[in-house]
Amino acid sequence: MDTEDYPRAYIYRQVVRAKLFIDERFAEDIDLAGIAGEAYYSRHHFLRLFKSMFGTTPQQYRGRVRIERAKRLLAAGWGVTEACFEVGFESPSTFSSTFRRVVGVAPSRYARDAALRDESIAREPLVHVPGCFSAKLAVAQKSNSE
Repeated sequence: MDTEDYPRAYIYRQVVRAKLFIDERFAEDIDLAGIAGEAYYSRHHFLRLFKSMFGTTPQQYRGRVRIERAKRLLAAGWGVTEACFEVGFESPSTFSSTFRRVVGVAPSRYARDAALRDESIAREPLVHVPGCFSAKLAVAQKSNSE
């Protein structure tokens, strides 16, 4: 049976099912065979389908999910080593180099910048309101007072 024999919705559901599996288990040691098994496809067929649907391989997607989760943890005050192991990296050095390559700054710098940003928001919240929003709000308030 070829891909054309299945309705597109079925194929989409199966690949999304595997994507959700990655989202839930990104920190675990999952490989392409395990991910493809969630969609009930062979590794090679699943890899082609996933890449055509999401523009990236399942492992690249998993890497992005791990880094995004690490960014949230670091911004919430977690230490670099704790965040590293929480998102499934086995080595802080691998985590740091991967994080720096993807995000553009070291994880410790990202955490420090997030803390400074939070302090600034607490100290001066109005400075962080986008100009387009505050301008629109000013126009709305002016029209309400007339």
